[in-house]
Amino acid sequence: MAKPSYSETPSLILESPTIQIKDMSQEDLRGTIEMLNGLTGSGQIPDDCNTKSFYSDISRGHLRQLRLERGRLTYLLSVKPAVSNIYGFLHGGFVAAAAEFLSIACAKTVVGEDKELFIGELSISYLSGAPGNAEVVIDASVLRSGRSLSVVGVAFRLQKTGKLVYTARSTLYNMPMAKL
Repeated sequence: MAKPSYSETPSLILESPTIQIKDMSQEDLRGTIEMLNGLTGSGQIPDDCNTKSFYSDISRGHLRQLRLERGRLTYLLSVKPAVSNIYGFLHGGFVAAAAEFLSIACAKTVVGEDKELFIGELSISYLSGAPGNAEVVIDASVLRSGRSLSVVGVAFRLQKTGKLVYTARSTLYNMPMAKL
């Protein structure tokens, strides 16, 4: 295993309940402190994880293409521990990464593979959570596409129930921008 590039051990947020909160028992305060202390990360990033495109490779490793057509993509996402938060649900940052990846890929089916695109806006609604080991079907479709920008909508649904868990909408700008 690679040697961590950062070795300082993080300190606890609070070591003991030395504060008092009105109408909160010592037991509840201690439980809250233990929960907060559990949220701290290890602070260590192994060197093999500190490489170009590392996160993109993890992201694409959890996505499998189901359908590709002009202006529309469908992918399957497996919710595994590597992309889950501490509560066992799909991490919100991964939802954003998947929405960005699929938005760009979907727009390229309309504007062309040779066009450079950059994301100008990404809005996400976290309606519910996708639990661990769930399969999520992600549908991306171009809502509008013109000479200088494209708008893509992305829907995340649980495969088992069809329940909508996240939605995203992105505005992508085509490069190069119009010459002045």
